[in-house]
Amino acid sequence: MKKMRLKASPKALCFATLWKKIVITALSVCMLTEPAMAKADTIVPYDSYNYDYWENIVFTPAPYIPDNSVSGTTLGIGSFLNPQDLCVSPSGDVYIADTGNNRVVVVDNSLTKVLRVIESFEHDGQADTFKSPYGVCVSENGQIYIADSDNGRIVVLEEDDLSFVKTISNPTSDVLEDDFVFNPLKVTVDYADRVYCIARRMFQGIMVFESEGEFTGFFGTVKVNITPWEKLWRKLSTKEQRSRQQLFIPTEFTGIDIDADGFVYASNFDSNGIQAVRRLNPKGEDVIRKGENANVGGDILTNGTSDYSGVSTIVDVVYRDKGIYSLLDSKRGRIFTYDHEGNLLYIFGGLGTQAGTFTTPVAIEAIGDKIIVLDSYRKEMLVFTETQYGDLINQAVSLRYDGDETLAVDLWKQVLMLDENNELANVGIGKAYLTSGDNVQAMKYLRIGMSRQYYSVAYRRYRNEFLKEYLGVILTVLILMVAGIVFFNKWRKKKKGFTEEEEGGAFDV
Repeated sequence: MKKMRLKASPKALCFATLWKKIVITALSVCMLTEPAMAKADTIVPYDSYNYDYWENIVFTPAPYIPDNSVSGTTLGIGSFLNPQDLCVSPSGDVYIADTGNNRVVVVDNSLTKVLRVIESFEHDGQADTFKSPYGVCVSENGQIYIADSDNGRIVVLEEDDLSFVKTISNPTSDVLEDDFVFNPLKVTVDYADRVYCIARRMFQGIMVFESEGEFTGFFGTVKVNITPWEKLWRKLSTKEQRSRQQLFIPTEFTGIDIDADGFVYASNFDSNGIQAVRRLNPKGEDVIRKGENANVGGDILTNGTSDYSGVSTIVDVVYRDKGIYSLLDSKRGRIFTYDHEGNLLYIFGGLGTQAGTFTTPVAIEAIGDKIIVLDSYRKEMLVFTETQYGDLINQAVSLRYDGDETLAVDLWKQVLMLDENNELANVGIGKAYLTSGDNVQAMKYLRIGMSRQYYSVAYRRYRNEFLKEYLGVILTVLILMVAGIVFFNKWRKKKKGFTEEEEGGAFDV
């Protein structure tokens, strides 16, 4: 009698698989967040996830969890009003552009003590004030740059005594329209005191000013392809008509940061959801690297009606050292973190009313092992601290950035113990084995990590080593086989000849 087997329906299998993933993820999150929950007495109010090679969502343990929130009220200086920007100075102090209150607030790196509140400064022997200071930055030379937006200027003060240095205002150039009004929004400064500014209604690119405040042109302008007809029309059109044709310059920059080597990281709106950040070299050329899916634009799934659909609205970027940078998505309150190769490391955060979620996130910064996000509607900074999972990934990526692939193996293996589906960890281990010359193990992990590029390298090296080691044996065997075939054919012909002679002799008789 045959045994009957019950076959589950595809829907039931899909549900079971989904339920299994949810249970595993929940257990992993609980395991990772238990120490932090004991400290902060909170839970993780959002999903953390990543995308696999096939661009499917894979839930992961939380890389960062909510720690606390800081507001003007908790600091004892009155509520913030429509704050718009954050900056961490080289000394570790945190500057907050309290836009609605026309002031800049400075707190220490513990985010518990107010160091100063900048509401005015002395200019030409008189007290001067701000009007909607939208952005703030502190240079390596210890100068504060404040984007005093509604006053149409960038104010530069000395960090130590707040003495006035200069203002940058009223830029003039043939490339600017006659009626252009300068309203700076975000500002950053490189090691040569060159100023990069994102201005309101400026779509041509990032405005660049030399150390003396002279406007020198645009930086990071995105080149677009224009049809021959459009080129002819622009030549024939008047200056006023050309000014209305800004549809040819589709990029509007939203956030800006700079690394120690002078490379500018600039976030921008991207209607295609493919590239919402650029890494600009000193020439203004985009040299950003992209991962396997060639996407540095936030969420990959952009269709449908689920919680994960729709193009991300990236409003700010922060460079976090060792090639790691994070993007802030205001549409869903997500934080996307990438490495120097453009690989997506992890995603966390969300919108909501619970503690640890956002309403209107506008700026992001990193200080130590914490990430700070400024929420303009909530009038507070939300602080997130890394979990063991996030710390392991950050350390492993940092070692790989420094070229220490082998030292990162143990860290990646610990990541896999917490998240067995982490493709990046498998690739990291595979690349380490590839560097050490163990091509067999390299192929194993690179295959699991779905890295075609490095798997091909490992396979080619393995094939070459195999041929190098066994080529002599293979050639010897081939020669013997050929010799055997030749000998066998001769023997067969000779035997056939003898047989024919015997048959002929028998016939004669």
